[in-house]
Amino acid sequence: MQEENMKFRFIKLGAIFMTAMTAVMGAGTVKAQAASIRAGVSVALAECLHENVKGTALQKEGAESQKKALQQEEKAKQEKNANKAKKRSKKIEALQENTICGYTNLGIANVSNYLNVREDAGEDAKIVGKLPADAGCEILDTKDGWYHIRSGKVSGYVRADYIITGDEARQLAEKLKKTMATVNTLTVYIREKPNTDCTILTIVTTDEELEVVQEGEEWIEIKLDDENGFVNAQYVDLSEELKKAMPYTETERSAEVSDSKYSLVQTALSYVGGRYVWGGTSLTNGVDCSGFTMQIMAKYGVYLPHSSRGQAGYGRSVGTSELLPGDLIFYGSGGSISHVAIYIGNGQIVHASNSRDGIKVSNAFYRTPICCRRML
Repeated sequence: MQEENMKFRFIKLGAIFMTAMTAVMGAGTVKAQAASIRAGVSVALAECLHENVKGTALQKEGAESQKKALQQEEKAKQEKNANKAKKRSKKIEALQENTICGYTNLGIANVSNYLNVREDAGEDAKIVGKLPADAGCEILDTKDGWYHIRSGKVSGYVRADYIITGDEARQLAEKLKKTMATVNTLTVYIREKPNTDCTILTIVTTDEELEVVQEGEEWIEIKLDDENGFVNAQYVDLSEELKKAMPYTETERSAEVSDSKYSLVQTALSYVGGRYVWGGTSLTNGVDCSGFTMQIMAKYGVYLPHSSRGQAGYGRSVGTSELLPGDLIFYGSGGSISHVAIYIGNGQIVHASNSRDGIKVSNAFYRTPICCRRML
């Protein structure tokens, strides 16, 4: 560009010089010199225009070449991404084909009651959870005759000889799996009937899993503990699930928790994973909710009737903010009591929930309490 400007300045100066010479010198001499200058200017101008056209053509050719290179690069990138997406899709499809109820390396507890999940591979290791009969788990590793597993919120070790694996586990899972509704909002109403004009039985909190009795487009019939209700379909996510391990929680000792209360809670927790049987009163063969609390309390000199409603008339009333381990929490609908649990501290309860889950640990406020009673 600088070279072209110099040429144009040279031509302009030549033209000015020629005009000046015409004015000063004689006509004959000037005419000859002017003709010579004009010839030089024409040649320079022609060269300049040629170079300018040539430069423009080269620039255009370079731009087209660069554009083509960018297009080829973009095409190669798109093809690479498409291949990656295709491989990823095939991998996901392969995983889905080999996945059942969320497990890829499935194990199922082959016990009559429950299997202890321990912190490490060994009978002396601390118990961190309970894997109920027919519960599923993901087998992560093997160590000295033990499986390192993950089930629900529990991770630990179980004896390998009590776990069914491979095709046998997959076939068994197809028979055992149930459709569950998981609450996907902060709280949701459980209603007596499938409409908003009926009685609200209770309020259930987020992430609570409810066994599905029957699916509908707008309402889902569910089982909550040992009674049925309805939940609006938009507030739950449906999935096929196997039973999961339950955490084993030890009560923290404090000045407010007496030795008897602490011992009562530990005794109750020792039955986590046990069977639920409607009307049952046997801690080994099966209990319902009031049968469980009746039998646990009897071990500590408190004798209660086999009825959650009847048990609510014993002891003294306490508020939810005053709860101590060993207290009883009562649940139900419309003020009518239908379920009871033992408070174990840290905002948790242990209770005989239903035939699917048996005796388990739950959030104390997984549903709305009606009242709380202190027996010890």
